[in-house]
Amino acid sequence: MRLLRRILTTVVVSLGVIALGVFWVAPVALSFDAARKASPVARVVPTDLKDPSVSQAPGTRLSYVGYEFEIPWTDLDETQTRLFPGDNPYMAALVFRSGLRLIVSASPPRILPNEFARQWKVSPQKLESVFGRGAAQSDYSFLMNLYAFTPDKMHRWALSPSVHYRDQMLLMLKTTVLSGPSADTGIFNIQNQSYRGFQLGDPKAHPRRIAVSLYSNEGNVEFTFAGKDGWGPVAVTQPEINHIVQSLRKVPQDGQGSTN
Repeated sequence: MRLLRRILTTVVVSLGVIALGVFWVAPVALSFDAARKASPVARVVPTDLKDPSVSQAPGTRLSYVGYEFEIPWTDLDETQTRLFPGDNPYMAALVFRSGLRLIVSASPPRILPNEFARQWKVSPQKLESVFGRGAAQSDYSFLMNLYAFTPDKMHRWALSPSVHYRDQMLLMLKTTVLSGPSADTGIFNIQNQSYRGFQLGDPKAHPRRIAVSLYSNEGNVEFTFAGKDGWGPVAVTQPEINHIVQSLRKVPQDGQGSTN
């Protein structure tokens, strides 16, 4: 009987150790491993612009995809302007004689949290439990929470395996969203009186692409700057980008594209 009890006790303890390894030790180990192997871009967080100045160069006022803005250049080659799709465009591709490319695209508000909630079939409360406070309310809050997450913020010793899986999912999602030739040179907070958002890429580092995304309750707009033939480097300065951002406003319009 004593031998049987010892055997049963040993079995119970062994099963407990195995369960602990499966449900806690393994997730902890995976968290440490994920943090150690994280891509450098996963450690980049939004910072304020070092140069908030606005270019005073004379430019051209444009109106595309429901937005009006001014570009600080006068060499737009209108013969190469393309709208996508043609019947009700939400994207415009502009080409300048200097070789610079500029893509302007528009999207409805809260497209990110709404799409995640639809795909995962979760409530706004559940979405915020994963992505953080305010994530279900706006695209800006959703991305701010995601961009602010880094390997250093992972809860490596959490008792709940779900916390480890959440952290690893956020880390993987941030790395995927920021993959490309821009964010590794910096993520910057950028805004005007009506919009706020992020600039991915530092012009001084001459990346192949710089993306500026601006959000409001009325809708979102993104400017993507690319170099000649789309491979760069991008020949644009921070004051020139600021010029466009500060001039941006949403306007009601029937036509989709004009130059003034």
